[in-house]
Amino acid sequence: MSNVLVIVESDGSGPKAAALPGITAGQQLAAATGGQLHLLVLGASPDAAAQALASGGYGASAVHAIAGAELEPFTAEAWTDAVVAAVRELGVTAFGGTASSTLREVVPRAAAVLDAPIVTEITGVTGADAFTREISAGRAIATLKVSHAPFGFTARASDFAPAEPGSPATTVSALSAGSVSRRGATVVGVEKTQSARPALTEADVVVSGGRGMREGANFKVLEELTDLLGGALGASRAATDAGMVPADLQVGQTGKVVAPNLYFAVAISGAIQHLAGMKGSKTIVAINKDPEAPIFQVADYGLVAKWEDAVPQLVELVRAHKGG
Repeated sequence: MSNVLVIVESDGSGPKAAALPGITAGQQLAAATGGQLHLLVLGASPDAAAQALASGGYGASAVHAIAGAELEPFTAEAWTDAVVAAVRELGVTAFGGTASSTLREVVPRAAAVLDAPIVTEITGVTGADAFTREISAGRAIATLKVSHAPFGFTARASDFAPAEPGSPATTVSALSAGSVSRRGATVVGVEKTQSARPALTEADVVVSGGRGMREGANFKVLEELTDLLGGALGASRAATDAGMVPADLQVGQTGKVVAPNLYFAVAISGAIQHLAGMKGSKTIVAINKDPEAPIFQVADYGLVAKWEDAVPQLVELVRAHKGG
C-alpha cells in the first residue's frame, strides 16, 4: 500500500492555517494511490499540536511527532534529518506539504538525501504519480509524472482548499529523530512582523498597490481601504523594488501567491509576473487610469480612473455602508 506523509507546520497548539492546503493535497494523493495519509509534526515540544491534529482527524490514519531541541528554532538542516528519518521509518511513498518558505527548503533537501524525485508547487493531483503545475509564469500548465518512490512534493496553497477537521480522531505516535544536526548553522535571532491585519496568504480580502502609487506615503489610502475591509495589504514588485512598501508585501511570481475572495489591484498594470501571484483570486477588481492595462483582461470588475479620485471615494462609500 502506498502511504503519504504530510509535514504539518504548527504554532505550538495546532496546525498553522498555511499548512492545511498541504494536508488536502496529501488527502488527494492518498486517495489516488489507495493508501493512507500520515501527518508529521516537528518541534521541541510538538505533543500539543500533534494531539490537536489527531483530535481533528483530517482524514489521517495516524499522526506522528518528532521532538528534539535541535528542531526549534527552525533550521533546514535539522528538519531535513528528521523528515528523512520519518520517511525511512514509516516507509511512505510520498512526502511533502504546503509550499511554504519552510518546506521549500526542507523537502528538496530531504529528496536529495533520499535520492528521490520531487515535484514542486503542484496545482493539482491527477493520479498516483501525476501532477499539474504552472510554468512560464502561469501561461501554461505542465503535467508531471514521477518515475519512482519515494518522492517529495510541495503544493501551492492557493490551489488546494484548506483541510478541515471532522473525520474520526486518530492516534499519535512518537518517532525517533535519529541523528539530527544543524551542521554548524546557528539561529542568531528571529524577528516576527506584528500586525493586526491577517497574513497576506490567508486573508479573504487583499488590497494591492503598484508603481502608479508613486510613493510610499500614498499607500496610506490603500491601508484605509484594507482596514475597513478587514483585509491584508499587498503590492506589486515594482512598488516594493522602489521602496514604497516592505518586500514581504510583494504579490507575484517572485513574491507571495494569494487567492483571496476579493482582490483589489490599484495602479497595477498587470504584468504576467504579478498575475501569476493573484489570478486565482475569486473576484478581481482593477483600478487603473490606462484603459489598455493588461490587468483589465483578468479583472471581474474594472474602473478606468485615477486612484487619487477613485480610492478615496471608495473608502467613503465603504465607511458609510459599514456605518449604516
